[in-house]
Amino acid sequence: MKKGVVYLVGAGPGDPKLITVRGLEAIQRADVVVYDRLASPRLLRHMKPGAEKIFVGKLPDKHMMKQDEINQLLVDLALQGKTVTRLKGGDPSVFGRVGEEAELLAENGIPFEIVPGITSAIAVPAYAGIPVTHRDFTSSFSIVTGHEYKNKTYSNVNWDNLAQASGTLIFLMGVANLEFISSQLMNCGKSPQTPVALIRWGTWMEQETLTGTLSDIVEKVRAANFQSPAVTIVGEVVKLREKLAWIEKKPLFGRRILVTRARSQASGLVREIDELGGEAVEFPVIRTREPVRQEAQDARDEALRSLHQYDWVLFTSVNGVEYFFKRMQELRIDIRSLAKARIAAVGPKTAEALEQRGLLAEMVPAEFQADALLGTLESELRAGERVLLPTADIAKDILPKRLAELGLHVTKLDVYETVLDTDGGAEVIELLKERKLHIITFTSSSTVTNLLSALRELGEEDPIELLRGCRIACIGPITAQTAEEAGLTVDYLAKEATVASLVESLYAVQ
Repeated sequence: MKKGVVYLVGAGPGDPKLITVRGLEAIQRADVVVYDRLASPRLLRHMKPGAEKIFVGKLPDKHMMKQDEINQLLVDLALQGKTVTRLKGGDPSVFGRVGEEAELLAENGIPFEIVPGITSAIAVPAYAGIPVTHRDFTSSFSIVTGHEYKNKTYSNVNWDNLAQASGTLIFLMGVANLEFISSQLMNCGKSPQTPVALIRWGTWMEQETLTGTLSDIVEKVRAANFQSPAVTIVGEVVKLREKLAWIEKKPLFGRRILVTRARSQASGLVREIDELGGEAVEFPVIRTREPVRQEAQDARDEALRSLHQYDWVLFTSVNGVEYFFKRMQELRIDIRSLAKARIAAVGPKTAEALEQRGLLAEMVPAEFQADALLGTLESELRAGERVLLPTADIAKDILPKRLAELGLHVTKLDVYETVLDTDGGAEVIELLKERKLHIITFTSSSTVTNLLSALRELGEEDPIELLRGCRIACIGPITAQTAEEAGLTVDYLAKEATVASLVESLYAVQ
């Protein structure tokens, strides 16, 4: 059997966007990803379907798997002909023990590649507003391990040289030994007033920074019960934090926000949350697809072949536009078949989707809801006119009923359907149970019902209780009504039924 290849990849300090392009490629092509606790689990979403993931994480007081066992695991997997990505926090060459893993691979003739990552020694201080060098303070820095092998307490550290050095000192994973580190530096001549900062879970939503001096930092750490993992910075550059701290100033910093929108539509919301300092967790409980029932397919195709008969076509969603024109193209129906029809859209995004296909909606309501669309149209509608309403299979019948009451002939066309999607649900449940999700966003009634259904399908008997610790933000009154009827408390309602307004409302959901 042909041997596989092993990629020894630095995942960066935590923020999944800080991985390198090469590192991301290695995750995407892997048959197996072997990862630890300092690598963001969000990176695993880039794995190809069917790929295996193996957790070998280490805690300060407990190893899931010993290093020798990890080394052998990589060899065994590669000998099976698999492409293996070993995902390690930070940079694998900076106290990441990549040398030991690579040595055993080389001894067994297994091809491997070391993919550098952004080391936490530099990135974590930067996220706390502390550059490790600055021309007014220092032009050098040293990176020191915070702990060594048992019975070798800092035997390889030259404390005299470190204490006399003018550069920044960076200790990785040294919270447990902070008292020893501080006393050694002071005993060897470092001023007790030297600024110190500890940054816990740097670049993650849990990022927390504690500052002090060599003389008082140990007591501050004890008083705050400050735990690992943390990076310790010793030097004058720590003084810059007060001026340069940037990520904490973003309005959504520290907020982990669940996005339940279909993945095809979620990118805008996810991007806005990330730009504002929050962390968007995607759980697209809705997946859209073409109708599968033959009856619905036949009705759709018959209506599309009769477009010239309609006086109005009313689009109530971007999805409706996309599936409508996709099927038109498949049936090779000329867009000029719509020449007679007047076109209306429920909101600007739907209108924009139409414009991309060469059509300008002449009616767009000020409020982005079906009821508002009807109010905008009412003076233009005439009894006896034929209206085509391309929508989802689960769309409510309020609009078609109101149109029928006005004497119009309405054809409600199921151009797409929504189905439950539970992919990624295990991670979401874990975050909910650990109270690490702060806000849940709902962009439609179906995202509410599907989230609750998905949680039940994943084994949660009382999903409402599971969601109790989270704030709820809804895009419109109908969505909010659905959430409240389900037993949830809506904390904020977007002023307009748009993603931009929903994101703006999150500022108040604190």
